[in-house]
Amino acid sequence: MMLRFLWLCCERYCTSRSQLLTFLGTLPGCDYLDYIYFDDEAVYDILLLLGSMGVCCSPSKQHLFIERLIAYMDSNMPLHLRHVALRAAHSAREQIASIDITDDTTIRDIVLTKLSPAILSAVCPHPGTTPASDDPDRLVDYHRDLCYVELVCALARNFNWHPHLFSDRHVDRCISIIPKYCNSESPTQHAFYIAGILLQITPKQTSLTSLDSVTEQQWWDVMRSAWNKPPYNIDDARYFDPLLVLVDGTKKYMQIASKSDLKLLIRSVDEFLESLEPKMQLQKMGLALRLEVGSEMRGLEQGEGIIVAVKELRAVASNMLESFG
Repeated sequence: MMLRFLWLCCERYCTSRSQLLTFLGTLPGCDYLDYIYFDDEAVYDILLLLGSMGVCCSPSKQHLFIERLIAYMDSNMPLHLRHVALRAAHSAREQIASIDITDDTTIRDIVLTKLSPAILSAVCPHPGTTPASDDPDRLVDYHRDLCYVELVCALARNFNWHPHLFSDRHVDRCISIIPKYCNSESPTQHAFYIAGILLQITPKQTSLTSLDSVTEQQWWDVMRSAWNKPPYNIDDARYFDPLLVLVDGTKKYMQIASKSDLKLLIRSVDEFLESLEPKMQLQKMGLALRLEVGSEMRGLEQGEGIIVAVKELRAVASNMLESFG
């Protein structure tokens, strides 16, 4: 009853989108979701706010949140609603990725069986078809695709998601955009996430044909492009697992690298280390001043392990370069 009263107040006194967003910004948690069955413009604004502010739903709201995401990422929904729902899912990616640990089996089943295909519908409403160049759902959309691959990379860190990423054609989607985003001449962050997705799920899924279609040259293109432009906050512990598999994957596929490729790789790795090492040192100094450092100390140790692994990769690349004479 109170929520209905709040909505009536909003309808009466919020005469612009900015006023609506200001009003919704005063509500706690995911209470926005109680208003999401009204007109499309209000839905868009609510999902936009959820995607931009970060989503933190209480257990009582999780089911509603997931249902709304699935509904508005459906292939029959207008493009702008699908994309803003994707942003909201992206904002909640850590929560969604770890949904398997919830005690609510209903929510877990809905996320794994219905949300996964809905995520693909948000970016590719008709899988298996090639959209026309003037189609709003064209194959390549920089910001939409970056949001998508970062979301899927987070999901790929959890092995329980792996079968769904294959069966719901997320892997196929990532393979299809390799030519666009894994190009060393025009580096983008997409390549880092594509590498993280494919490498994290490869070890247990080698028999599946979708990965068999990736050529050795494509694998190398993904590896070298991933080092060109890693995420800005690369010291965030959520990137450590993708980084470890990237190091191993680069060592594996760099065997076909040319001399110029190796020079570019070494330069990219040097820039990566120049970025990560000072950040980890600052973290170490900060932790030295605190008494309780449990998980933060583990993250620091992981980060220092990443630095060691990347330096080993650099040494391997340098030795290969020297062999060219």
